[in-house]
Amino acid sequence: MRFIQQERTALFIDGANLYAATRSLGFDIDYRRLLDFFSTKTTLIRAYYYSALLETEEYSPLKPLTDWLAYNGYTLVTKPAKEFTDAMGRRRIKGNMDIELAIDMLELSPRLDHAVLFSGDSDFRRLVEAVQRRGVRVSVISSIKTTPPMIADELRRQADQYIELADIAAGFSRKPAEARPRSQERDFEDE
Repeated sequence: MRFIQQERTALFIDGANLYAATRSLGFDIDYRRLLDFFSTKTTLIRAYYYSALLETEEYSPLKPLTDWLAYNGYTLVTKPAKEFTDAMGRRRIKGNMDIELAIDMLELSPRLDHAVLFSGDSDFRRLVEAVQRRGVRVSVISSIKTTPPMIADELRRQADQYIELADIAAGFSRKPAEARPRSQERDFEDE
């Protein structure tokens, strides 16, 4: 993992994608430790967290997390998720934050040396390429150790640096006694 202390760095976290990867790998993230982990390696100027939220329920299981993130050093970017019934009659939720993430990364790129993208979504390949043309180094953090792999091969090849999430998880994962129950958490699909 190559990080330079003097580099102006921003984190761009695709919340649904990161949640799916960590769930598949069997750990939870301690978001305070995540900020500390990167702050010791580089000059962290911003940490964005993107999540679609279901607003039709009185209580969302994501609300405590998003509230905590908003008050503890993260720039929280949310929008309402869409609920629908699929062809099999199952209740499904869609929430896609790709455009919001892409706009923020492009707008911030003139003030960055290094962008760190937490996602494996192939839709971000062109974004990574565009930010690289502006002279910004891009690292992508995801996992090939999940089944199926969470990282798209074309995104992994485009990145200046691919970092396997499982290899660095010890730096910011919750200890087993700290883990939250997963029963109330909800999965989101990308559109």
